Amino acid sequence: MCVHIAIPEPISTDMAYNQRTLPQYFLALHAAGVKPILVPLHERQDRVARLLAGVQGVLLPGGHADVDPQRFGEEATAACGAADPARTAVDELLLQDAFGMRKPILAICLGAQSLNVWCCGSLIQDLKTKVNHNPGSDVAEAHPIRIAPGSRLAGLVPRGEGVEPKVNSSHHQAIRVPGDNLRVTAVSPEDGVIEAIELDSPDHFVLGVQWHPERTYSTNALSRAVFGAFVQAATVWQPREIAVQATSA
Repeated sequence: MCVHIAIPEPISTDMAYNQRTLPQYFLALHAAGVKPILVPLHERQDRVARLLAGVQGVLLPGGHADVDPQRFGEEATAACGAADPARTAVDELLLQDAFGMRKPILAICLGAQSLNVWCCGSLIQDLKTKVNHNPGSDVAEAHPIRIAPGSRLAGLVPRGEGVEPKVNSSHHQAIRVPGDNLRVTAVSPEDGVIEAIELDSPDHFVLGVQWHPERTYSTNALSRAVFGAFVQAATVWQPREIAVQATSA
């Protein structure tokens, strides 16, 4: 059976950006052995629901919008960028479906922030640290991350990668307070910025990373491991009701 992964368009207002960035996600998913299913941001909810009925996992990509601070109880500062209500609405539909059906989730950059806020967490609206978290998309190793021992992410670090692998970075916002049942599993060691979160559940794969593993899939073993673990979880996923019946039998 072919495994399908839902991925929304990154942004509703810049089709050129989508055309530049989506191929990287598609190539990584194809290379990992699954088929991406693009979810348009201006589609009707009933049509999105029909798309989701045929997917086994959800990937929330990055994007150059910011999460509306009102969603976590703050007024926007001058440095906070414009939100994308269409992307927010689709992310919420995908997250509701994935959590309801326990489908695997991989959330990247803006996607990780969206996941965190959906789970009632909060964000830093604009980073001010000694680490440059937005050096440009061409920088493959912007800064190291320190991964929490025993975490799902720690189990993905390839041998020889070191205890603090380096990642790329393209963001000016970050997670401030983790959402409900989300645990911090990686930070930037020089300034403490949260770099990864995971759902505190051994049987539901939910991983959010602040960097962009799709950009370095072909050159970085950790990036491939992140996609590989997500795809493996999607491959073995079964609808919740089927799993319950099998257990009771």
